[in-house]
Formats: sequence, C-alpha cells, structure tokens
Amino acid sequence: MNIVFRVDSSYEMGTGHVMRCLALANEFKHRRAKVSFICRDLPGNLASYITDKGYPVFLLPLPSERAYASWLQVDLQTDAMDTAQILVKFPHVDCLIIDHYGIDQRWERLIEEYVTQIVVVDDLADRPHQCSILLDPNISYAKDRYQDLVPASCVKFVGTPYAILRPEFRSVKMQLAERDGRINRILVFFGGTDPTNETLKALQALSKFHSADLYIDVVVGEMNKRKEVIQRICSLMKNVFFHCQIEYMAALMRKADFAIGAGGSSTWERCYLGLPSLSIITAANQREITKLVHDQGATCCLGVSAEVTTIKIEHGINTMLASPSLVKGISDKALQLMGEDKFNDVIEMIMGGDNGRH
Repeated sequence: MNIVFRVDSSYEMGTGHVMRCLALANEFKHRRAKVSFICRDLPGNLASYITDKGYPVFLLPLPSERAYASWLQVDLQTDAMDTAQILVKFPHVDCLIIDHYGIDQRWERLIEEYVTQIVVVDDLADRPHQCSILLDPNISYAKDRYQDLVPASCVKFVGTPYAILRPEFRSVKMQLAERDGRINRILVFFGGTDPTNETLKALQALSKFHSADLYIDVVVGEMNKRKEVIQRICSLMKNVFFHCQIEYMAALMRKADFAIGAGGSSTWERCYLGLPSLSIITAANQREITKLVHDQGATCCLGVSAEVTTIKIEHGINTMLASPSLVKGISDKALQLMGEDKFNDVIEMIMGGDNGRH
C-alpha cells in the first residue's frame, strides 16, 4: 500500500502536525506500507527530521513573495497543483492523508482524481472536507460537529479514544503506577518551537522554588530558536535537566508528578498517562480544547499566553505543591477523559481492514 502525507511545519505553526503524522506513519510502516511526505519548504520545517526517520520528503517550493498570511503561504489552487505534480510521479497513491488547517474541500476536489482515497486529520471543524475518512482525536461540546462538513459516506473517528500516540505511550501506560498527588518532579514542555516563549517564563517561575527534593525536566524541540539560552539557564539551576528533540517523552511523563505545558496535542499525551498539569493556551486553535479539558478537571488552564505572567505560573505551582489531593484529582480526571483506546481501529480502516469495533 502506498500512503502519502500532506503536512507542514514551521517556526510559526510549530511541529505538532508533523509529529502526529509521524506517529501514524510508523504504524503504517509497521504494516509494510510505503510512506512518503509532501511538505512546503517553510522556515523552521521538520523535513530533515522526517527524512532521518526513514521517510522520503518531497518539498514544495517556498514562494519568493509570501503574500498569503494563511497556513499554506500560497493560494489554495497553487498548493493543490504543486501537490498534484508530485502525486503523478507515483505509480498509484492508495491513500492521501491531509493534516493541514489551510486545506479544505476545494483543495481536496482538485486532488481526488490523483488518489484512491483521502483521509483528513482535523481538530477545528471549521471548514468542509471531501474525504472518505475523518480523524479528529479531540473532544468538543458539539456532539456531531462534522455532520454538515463531510460527505454522508465519510467514516468519522472523533474523540479521545482515537488519540494519535506513539507506541512508547502505550508501553509506558501498561507500567504506570497510580499517582498520589505529591510533586517531586516537574516536566516543562511547550511544543517543538514554543513561539510565545513560555519555557523561559516557566523557568523563571520555577527558579523561585529551591526545594532539594524538586527535580525539573525541560524539553525543547530542535527548531526552538531559544534552545541555547534555555540550555544555559537550565545549567545554572539546581536539579534542572535539559532535553532537546527527544524520543523518550513518554518515559519522562511517567517519571514526572506534574507538568507545565501548552494546550496543543501534548495535552492528550499527558492525559493518557494521567499526568496532571498547568496548561497555557499558546495558539488560537488550542482555545476551545484546553478550556474543555480544564472544565472537565483534567488540567488547570492558566489562560492565554499573552495574559499569563511568571507570577501567575508561580502561584499555580504553589497551589499544586500545597494540595496533593487536588493534583491527584486532576490526574484521575485526565485518565477518565481518554476513555477506551481505539486508535488501532483507525489504522485498520485506512489499511482496508475490518473496522467493526469503532
């Protein structure tokens, strides 16, 4: 089976879309599918990282004049035609998987003649799609928010049971001990690029805590523009450990008693392992989801990044350190929120197997 992903990453949009596509790609590769990626050559992209993982990457050119402030950086028809020129080079494409906020049914209708089926990964439900399968691993207040956005024949996998997680998370969960709410180790992670500079803000807040029993793991992506500064600050702080572009996030989350992070896709990684957290909204598309997880008691959201000060983070940490029962409650709610793991149903459906369990 030949599977192609259309996904982008950059300093501005971050790396979350690519990372979740890689998690899917690894599942397909394990089942002997051929997997390729098509990505726009944007500043701060993860093309070399994808290549290092063993997948061919076809780069779409960066326009000399980026007149479009949209996610695509070019007009929709140009992007579709650029993509089509690559797709025709394949003998056949069984499945095109699109994970991109800038793409909708207009783009998909231009492309559908070049592929057997289109699968869309989305979490906004703000535009129509022309696809046979839709995957949205998030929760929403709207019960069937894709009802009028996809064809009637489209198979919809919606909700946290379909969370896109790497196998390491499932392995770690099997060994997970129950959390008691006491905090001795804190994990700080704000995505691959952290464009709003939350990591430094969190470190500044944590510098006020000098307990010999408090350990801190700080994780950044290779594309974080401030990674050298962050590493230097970590080296000057006691019991603080710096990690860059790691492959062992699940292990760190298992060791951690608490996390401080963004409201993006790592929300589901934390919830899956019952890791309680302070979360900060760092992008508009995180707003609804983070608020909903907060309302469910599965995280404590401090607000939008522009309004979250170092002092606010410090107060949040103080509150959690002083209340193990509150922390344990957040952990329990996070685990409950994820529900039964049905991720394999998605993979089987895309690969053409039986999906009767979904």
